[in-house]
Amino acid sequence: MQGGSTGVGYGLKYQARCITDVKADTDHTSFLTGTLSLKEENEVHLIRLSSDGTELVCEGLFSHPNEIWDLASCPFDQRIFSTVFSSGESYEAAVWQIPELYGQSNSPQLECIASLDAHNSKIKCVLWWPSGRHDKLISIDEQNIFLWSLDSSKKSAQVHSQESAGMLHHLSGGAWDPHDVNVVASTSESSIQFWDLRTMKKTNSIEYSHVRNIDYDRKKKHMLVTAADESGIHIWDLRMMKAPVAELPGHSHWTWAVRSNPEFEGIILSAGTDSAVNLWFACPSNDELTSDSLSNSTTTRWTESFLHSYSDYEDSVYGLSWSSREPWIFASLSYDGRVVVDSIKPYLPRN
Repeated sequence: MQGGSTGVGYGLKYQARCITDVKADTDHTSFLTGTLSLKEENEVHLIRLSSDGTELVCEGLFSHPNEIWDLASCPFDQRIFSTVFSSGESYEAAVWQIPELYGQSNSPQLECIASLDAHNSKIKCVLWWPSGRHDKLISIDEQNIFLWSLDSSKKSAQVHSQESAGMLHHLSGGAWDPHDVNVVASTSESSIQFWDLRTMKKTNSIEYSHVRNIDYDRKKKHMLVTAADESGIHIWDLRMMKAPVAELPGHSHWTWAVRSNPEFEGIILSAGTDSAVNLWFACPSNDELTSDSLSNSTTTRWTESFLHSYSDYEDSVYGLSWSSREPWIFASLSYDGRVVVDSIKPYLPRN
């Protein structure tokens, strides 16, 4: 990736919306992406960035039933991932394993480890335990949150607990708090809701409309970043939920996805239906602020700046993922099936 000014591209055969970092692959910078074709056999691609950063190589190509609407990689096993998929009539979710000899076959079959088949409503996403080896999974549909126990050796998943969001809310997605694994945030058309997984009860909420995507700040506790249709990007301190602590303008059309960098504090990526990926920096101006001063003050000044726009796309950008292994690298996916891997190094703020 020479200078990071031009990304490395890779083309899928069909339209697509989902891409995820293979966090458990500590030897390579790799990503999984899945297609969204209504009429054709869909595909999951395992792609890796070459060691010199100049090429994306397909390490595995796998057939997948039906359109893939959500894809998430297991944080402790690089061969396991989950998908939410639709046949056009109904939505299902499953956990898959890539066969061990996948590099020696043109189109090896994925092995279904478990079907998350307790849903009666439209499934939106699957969330893996934030880090480390653990058997818990979360699935969210329009009406319910399910906590699952996964046993990959026995190829089974059992519902551990579940809770309804209530008739007034249609859930659309969520995120698992990396600092408190007992907390999950869910999004709906009118609010962000916070759930305690020990009781499966809602503990708090932010009244906030048309949220498309949320992400916890992995470097700082209590911080949440949101992307909304028309109001851009908001940063929230979850100790004072009445109003966001910082706002970024987002995109010229809908802001669809937002990701906090796993290593560089204050660095945020966003993707939108304006065919762009934007890089932002947002951080409290005084880093010496204590939690007490934050809780007692709503006047904390934030430094907010737009760093760069990546415009190497011809369609809406729906997929966005940082590399865990090389956190200055990210992958993006536009609806026409174009994957672009790029670097933020040239645009990082200089201390």
